[in-house]
Amino acid sequence: MRDLVAGMTYLAKGQRWVGRNRRQWGFGLLPGLITLVGYAAAIVALVIWADDFVGWATPFADGWGSPWLGLFRGALTTVFFGGCLLLSVISFTAVTLLVGQPFYESLSERVDLAEGGSAPESGLPLWRELWISARESLAVLVRVALWGVLFFALGFVPVIGQTVIPVIGFCVSGFFLAEELTAVALQRRGVPLKERLAMLRSRKLLTLGFGVPVALLFLVPFVAVFVMPGAVAGATLLVRDLMGETVEGEGEGVESPQPRPFP
Repeated sequence: MRDLVAGMTYLAKGQRWVGRNRRQWGFGLLPGLITLVGYAAAIVALVIWADDFVGWATPFADGWGSPWLGLFRGALTTVFFGGCLLLSVISFTAVTLLVGQPFYESLSERVDLAEGGSAPESGLPLWRELWISARESLAVLVRVALWGVLFFALGFVPVIGQTVIPVIGFCVSGFFLAEELTAVALQRRGVPLKERLAMLRSRKLLTLGFGVPVALLFLVPFVAVFVMPGAVAGATLLVRDLMGETVEGEGEGVESPQPRPFP
């Protein structure tokens, strides 16, 4: 349970860090605002057509009487909508991090400098970092999509499909969301996706303590934009815990030494 609470604490610490460093928070908002426009349109479309999709996918229930048809398709619509939200939360984070790679990498470096006096660097050119980030984010999204299909299928199971499965879905969403956010700091340390996943699985409660609250916050699009910079800062602090790196300061200032400047 200590790890679970510690994970939640890192999210709060990240928000406090960007609160003390307002310029980094301001720059960190830009990628989220850009990504939000597209996702807002997608969510509206999902709300409008979710019922139609579930009806198309369950033609065998067309002859069912009331109230069973409404209850059945209503429950499936809930599960389907939840699965799409799971995928959208992860993909929103992945796309935002990709769009804002230079911003978030610089922010993560500043957190490292404030906490430990040094910031690991990948040594790769920006285009190479973007390619690796895009490729690994796609691999994560494929995993999330497979989980989403599984949860949709399990949604057909009475009672459990409408109660337990959505809870498990949030936990899975939180885990992969934590992976996407910690990737900013771990990629700078040269840790590939397979090792990152193994590292996070080795501290599941810490990962879920950080990722699940972020997933819940990210369900509200506008909140996601404002929380994202602090989530990246908190994820960097979490990475320092996972890597066993010693904290040398409280992070009150980041003036010296200087990381790469924001674009």
